[in-house]
Order: sequence, then structure tokens, then C-alpha cells
Amino acid sequence: MHTLYPGRFSRRRFLRGITLAGTAGLLGWHPRRAAAEPPPETTRIRLVRIPSICQAPQYVAEELLRSEGFTEVHYLQKEGTADIETALASGQADLNGHFAAPLLLRLEAGDPIVILAGLHVGCFELFGTDRFQSIRDLKGKTVAVPSLDSSRYVFLASMMAYVGLDLHKDINFVTHPGSESIRLLSEGKIDAYLGFPPEPQEMREQQIGHVVIDSTVDRPWSQYFCCMLAGNREFVRTNPVATKRALRAILKAADICASEPEQSAQFMVEQGYTKRYDHVLQVMKKLPYGQWREYSAEDTLRFYALRLHELGMLKSTPQKLLAQGTDWRFFNELKKELKG
Repeated sequence: MHTLYPGRFSRRRFLRGITLAGTAGLLGWHPRRAAAEPPPETTRIRLVRIPSICQAPQYVAEELLRSEGFTEVHYLQKEGTADIETALASGQADLNGHFAAPLLLRLEAGDPIVILAGLHVGCFELFGTDRFQSIRDLKGKTVAVPSLDSSRYVFLASMMAYVGLDLHKDINFVTHPGSESIRLLSEGKIDAYLGFPPEPQEMREQQIGHVVIDSTVDRPWSQYFCCMLAGNREFVRTNPVATKRALRAILKAADICASEPEQSAQFMVEQGYTKRYDHVLQVMKKLPYGQWREYSAEDTLRFYALRLHELGMLKSTPQKLLAQGTDWRFFNELKKELKG
């Protein structure tokens, strides 16, 4: 029964609704503005699809991307977040959402990626056993991550740096797939696991561990973007109109996720992005998708760059990374166009 949701709906009706109502007065944007722009330099756009449902805006954006002139909208199926940066750097993907901190690491490594916008705050939740109640209590404890190059590891590293823990001496990291880590936590064989949707929803439902840090509401994490929008550098350089149009579609979709959570959740289930309507609806209602205008993308990168620099994971200064690896012109323009 968990796969069911209230009322079957027409995909065409939903897409027509978000295209007409969602892109007009509801979001403070009118199609004639886009019509006055040049057409996109390319009609193909490639994004990445991973199991995480917190990236809902770029999936809900499919029809909006078509309304922006993209006749070919491709979602490349990948296993996890680490695959996103690889796809962007190789040119396999043109644009995608990704966590801020790993993007900084890839910029310093010389990957041809450019960060373009902030998308949403929050989504990561740190679950633990009763043996600890705060980040500092992790000292001497065992924490599971999928791999040591995963977004979860980098996010945990940032947390450790913020409270003054030594990443290499104070924490015992072990690597396990997500499902295995959740099982080990339930058995008390590890002390903590950082989950992202739909894992936190499943863990609460099964009463596995308790939430120690919720990045949607707990400071300082709730003050910064989690997911940023980044592009392949060559794609952005050669396709500036297409880049802006794609960003507009995804940011409009973020507003739709916030203003129409039930319909957006139904769309996610209907299109096979998730099986659980109740879980995706929880995510839609919890994450502040509609508040992307209110946070600073620059401050986000500066915050995480400083944390990673403290750990020795970054050598470059925040100023250098911001200068070489960001392009905010489209984001700044869209903040004015898409007034909430």
C-alpha cells in the first residue's frame, strides 16, 4: 500500500498545470520573457539521475526544460553522488545539482566544472545510537560512509572541522553501502550514519537510531546551501543562453516543489523516481525548496572551503576557488526575474 498515493493523475494535466500556472503569476515569471531571448544554442540537455529524491526539482523540471526549447532532455542513470562530478567533468552531463563541498574539491583538482547557482538548503541527517547526542560525542566512535570520496564523507569532514575534531585521529570511518550501514546502525555495530532522502524517512519509520544533526534546521548547516547547480565548463562557455534557460527551468521547478508538494510528489512516483509517495511528500514539505533566493551561494562555498582548508583537504583559498570556479551571472539575473 505504501506505493499508492491519493488519486491517480494525468501526467499531461500536471505538466500543463506547472507550465501554465506555475510559470506565470504563481512564480512571478511570464513566458514572454523567455520568448524575447535568443533560442538555446543547443536543444539537448543532459542531467544525472541518482536514487536521492532531494534532487526533485531537476526531475520535476523535465517539461519546463522542454518549454525552454530543449527538445532532447536526457537523465543519465547513475549510482550515487560521486558519479555526478565525474559525469560533469567528462562532459557526459551538462548540468546538475551536487553538494557544495565535493564540488570545491573537484575545482581544486582541476576538473572543468563551474558552479552556477544554489538550489536548496538541507537534506542530510546524521543518525546515531544512544551512545552520543552531539557531534563532539563522535570522538572515538565508528561512522559508516559509502566511500571516502563520497559526499557523505566530505560533509562529515566539514562537521568534524567545525567542532574541532581531528578527522583522521578522532573518528573511525568504515565503508559500507547505505543499506548495510543502516542495518549495522540498527544492530549497534556502528555509531553513526549520515543519510539523505529517502533514507532518513525510512530510518525514522523503522525507528533506527535518532537524529543528531538535521542540516535543514540545525545551525550552521541550515544557513547554507546543501545542493548547488553546476555545469560542465565547456557547455556553459559555448551555450550561455541554454545554460540560463536550463537554470530557469530547474529553479522554477524548485518553486513548484514548494508550492505544489502533493502534485510534485505524485509526479515523482508516477515517473518512477521513487515508490513511496508518503516519503517524497515528507521531503517536499520539509526542504525549503522555495527559499533559494534567500541564501548566499558565495557564502556557502566560502564556509565549506574554510572547513575543508582547516582539514588540509583544500590548499587553495576560498577567494581563488570562487574566482576560478564560479559564474553567478545567470543566478543573479534569475533572482530578479523569478521573484517569489
